[in-house]
Amino acid sequence: MSDQDAEKAFRAIRWAETDGEPVCPECGCLEHYNLKSRPVWKCKGCAKQFSLTSGTIFHSRKLSLRDILGAIAIFTNGAKGYSALQLSRDLCVDYKTAFVMLHKCREAIALARQEGALSGNVEVDGAYFGGYVKPANNRADRTDRRRKINQSGKRQVIIAVREREGRTLTAVAASEAEGVAVVRENVAAGSTVHADEASHWDKLAAHFPIKRINHKQHYSHDGACTNQAESFFSRVRRSEIGIHHHIAGKYLSAYATELAWREDARRVSNGNQFAMLVSAAAVAPKSAAWCGYWQRHSA
Repeated sequence: MSDQDAEKAFRAIRWAETDGEPVCPECGCLEHYNLKSRPVWKCKGCAKQFSLTSGTIFHSRKLSLRDILGAIAIFTNGAKGYSALQLSRDLCVDYKTAFVMLHKCREAIALARQEGALSGNVEVDGAYFGGYVKPANNRADRTDRRRKINQSGKRQVIIAVREREGRTLTAVAASEAEGVAVVRENVAAGSTVHADEASHWDKLAAHFPIKRINHKQHYSHDGACTNQAESFFSRVRRSEIGIHHHIAGKYLSAYATELAWREDARRVSNGNQFAMLVSAAAVAPKSAAWCGYWQRHSA
């Protein structure tokens, strides 16, 4: 794509209702002027100036739209995610630029994820991430890192609620027991919940038909299993170990949402995944968390 082709493609996606004709993000007016000094428009209704990405997740961008679409295409092709360092090398941009770009994509994914309760057969499970404690060099000095007193306190659990042949919802919590409330809020009444033998899932029996699986004896038995939830966790583990190597705790929810989308869209072609992500970015509002991220944190 040339720069002009990239802008034309983004216009067609963002303003599909008007066949690519600019619409003021402030007042919705269709009448505008083309400014000769800068590649922006001036609204005839409210006199505000706006660009192709004003009011979107890429508000106040500095990269060309061609580079942004290229970044989205590269990000989409990563089956287990894509690191900011790799993207910075691919696009020849600063690491900070790539880091914010990818997190804006993750925010757009989270906003575009289909909402509504899960139904049918729903699997629930939890897996712990982060909080690694490096063992001491001498064997005599090593401690049992399973004990709470010897842990870093940074370990968190991703709770996955996965509809068979459907969507995957995620939540990040301090303990797996908090997943009971997540299931009650996001699973439709009458759905069959599949869980392992952990005692905290016993509370779900008061609200849903429930099937339990004892992993010490079986991976699946009489139709009960949590294999699809475990499959999702396998993708997250591979992403953490092989792609990112470390995921900071405050960003864990964003990465979990991204990987849930990748898991749900794993049978969708790359081209359609790219179109989905560009469409999500075109309608997502200006990011409160990532607009000016490095400026705020460097002060």
